[in-house]
Amino acid sequence: MLVANPAGGNTFKVWDAPLRLFHWLLVAAITAAFLSSEGDSPIAAWHMAAGWVAAVLLAFRLIWGFVGGEHARFVNFIRPSGIVAHIRGLVTGHPERTVGHNPLGALAVLALFAAVGAVLWTGIQVDTGKADEDIHEALAYGMLALVGIHVAAVLMMSLVTRDNLARAMVTGRKRTALYPGARDARVPGFMAVVLGGVVVIAAVFGITRFDPAAFSPQAHGEAGEGQGGEYTAAGHGENPDGD
Repeated sequence: MLVANPAGGNTFKVWDAPLRLFHWLLVAAITAAFLSSEGDSPIAAWHMAAGWVAAVLLAFRLIWGFVGGEHARFVNFIRPSGIVAHIRGLVTGHPERTVGHNPLGALAVLALFAAVGAVLWTGIQVDTGKADEDIHEALAYGMLALVGIHVAAVLMMSLVTRDNLARAMVTGRKRTALYPGARDARVPGFMAVVLGGVVVIAAVFGITRFDPAAFSPQAHGEAGEGQGGEYTAAGHGENPDGD
């Protein structure tokens, strides 16, 4: 549902503030995770913290997909029936503009959520000595490939449709001239914001119960102490005696 734009201005609301904050914080968390993934990185101690932050963000986004603003809700942007028409428009060079996520963009969002979840899960398993690090790295690079495709698609669609999608995710608004008759999207209600906050708090609480130092700098593998045995030091080439 779109609501009236009382200002009658040149732009209208599309993305709610919590969704935009989630988006850019996830970008920061993934970037930090990759930059800290190697043991000799100057920020290597923050690798696990970055992963846990991404986990909290993912938990928030999943609930926000049911209670958030209009275009943040899964029911409003997952449209499999529109994929063929969207691809046809891309092939002919005349893709239709969409106020929220386009059909292929929606699939990309779901794929990225699945990839982030898989990387997080395997990271936990590696840290507790229950999985091979090669699997975690392969999934991480797969996720990075999806991110690259997503960025390329955003740039391409922005050029083809003359609608700056990245700017819209910063400001939350799009130009009315490109969408005649469009009105401000319905914003999330107060209880939705409260529920989103509760999910974030619950996620942080659960994570810190599992790993008390989750959001602090720590050597790779420290979260596995007491759970994964000797993997903590040996799995990363560290000698507990300091030799």
